Amino acid sequence: MEPEGKSLVSTRVMEIVVGVLVIGFGALVIYDSNRLGSGWGADGPESGYFPFYIGLILCLSSAAAIVQAFRKRGTPDPFVERDQAVLVLKVLIPSLVFVVAVKFLGMYLASAIFIAAFMAWQGKFGIFKCVSVAAMVAVSLFLMFEIWFKVPLPKGPLESMIGFG
Repeated sequence: MEPEGKSLVSTRVMEIVVGVLVIGFGALVIYDSNRLGSGWGADGPESGYFPFYIGLILCLSSAAAIVQAFRKRGTPDPFVERDQAVLVLKVLIPSLVFVVAVKFLGMYLASAIFIAAFMAWQGKFGIFKCVSVAAMVAVSLFLMFEIWFKVPLPKGPLESMIGFG
């Protein structure tokens, strides 16, 4: 058993937070379904008929989950502990940086940098192996999407310099 005080948040709190978020989403679905028409028209259900009931089910089931979470008694179960949160953040933060980098560098260069940096930082691989694998993956992705499948992905200055911008 882990020593107390290492838990960042309890399962009960997260159940309540997620329940509130899902109720918000369900309410948005209900609102938009009413905007589209959630009743029964002369020729059958209107556009928002089924989404309205899906939103209603989301709200009701989430409300039940929130009530159930409030009724829990006893020692709270940890949802995430400090060490686990650090591991998640070690992946989440670089991933967010990658998403922002795609906007400025393009998909292929940002992917190559992300793969090489992640391999060096988390995998402790040598620089030659990191750069080699990153370059091969980026070139493979470029060939697959741009040349073979003809699916354009976000491009940056490097692709512009070689005539694909």
